[in-house]
Amino acid sequence: MVILAVDYGDVRTGVAVCDKLEMIAVPVCVIAERNQDVLIEKIAEIVKERRVEMAVVGLPKNMDGSVGFRAEACAAFAKRLEERTAVPVALWDERLTTVSAHNLLNETGSSGAKRKKIIDAVAATMILQSFLDYRKNQKQ
Repeated sequence: MVILAVDYGDVRTGVAVCDKLEMIAVPVCVIAERNQDVLIEKIAEIVKERRVEMAVVGLPKNMDGSVGFRAEACAAFAKRLEERTAVPVALWDERLTTVSAHNLLNETGSSGAKRKKIIDAVAATMILQSFLDYRKNQKQ
């Protein structure tokens, strides 16, 4: 099934999708939008265009596994996204994905200006790939 991942942010939100076979996650875009209603509409358009059957929203838990203010905001966003798109939305632990995305972009030599434009999409891709790997291991 086609799954979409969201790395939700107050200013920029990264979006990624996978292929129908759930083999690989790829970045789609970064949406620079502060208005949550507009952001949800933009993501809903992507859901419709790409025939997404499920979505995953990164849940930024604290390092000790507890849920803080930011994680609560992401959970509320996920609920609104699910209501708007009518596709199931799962929350997925995204601890250290942004750090990993920065490290990956360091290895590829991405500059600061370019990095700022793509970091959230790379983080969304890492969230989705982690989710896909988990699903694959659960089927075995």
